[in-house]
Amino acid sequence: MDKLRAVLGGRDGQSDNRNIIEAANEASTLGWGTRVKGFIACMVVGVGCTILGVGCLFIPRIGIILFIVFYTFGNLCSLASTMFLMGPVKQLKRMCDKTRAFATAVMLTCLVLTLCAAFWWKIFILALVLVILQSIAFAWYGLSYIPFARDAVLKFFSMIGSMICKVCKKQ
Repeated sequence: MDKLRAVLGGRDGQSDNRNIIEAANEASTLGWGTRVKGFIACMVVGVGCTILGVGCLFIPRIGIILFIVFYTFGNLCSLASTMFLMGPVKQLKRMCDKTRAFATAVMLTCLVLTLCAAFWWKIFILALVLVILQSIAFAWYGLSYIPFARDAVLKFFSMIGSMICKVCKKQ
């Protein structure tokens, strides 16, 4: 409708006050059915790559590298799948919310450092530690979308910690 008004009003559409992000978001608008199909496809590829990576872990010599590549690619696909549901701009804005910014930064940093540790530094123990941190950060990021889930997880682990401390004091 805005394009029709611009043409009828004598504007050629080039002098809009829209920024490039709004224009890209408008150009990439998908229907709900297409969004759900894209989400499912990306999520299946992500989970499939993660499972394939775990399976490759047992291949001699190159298994650890294949595991790291497939696992990291699987996490990236899983993260990208949510962009289909919300749209890329809204997803990026939500990733940078104050409640998710730290988890997002840790998760993306671990993704990059995992690949660096595997390919450039060739320190596979560090890469495995970063894969574990990647998983924890991805879970913490995912929990931020569920109301009170982070609080429940923190309360659960604090309860477990206090139980362990009580058992250790008795011995």
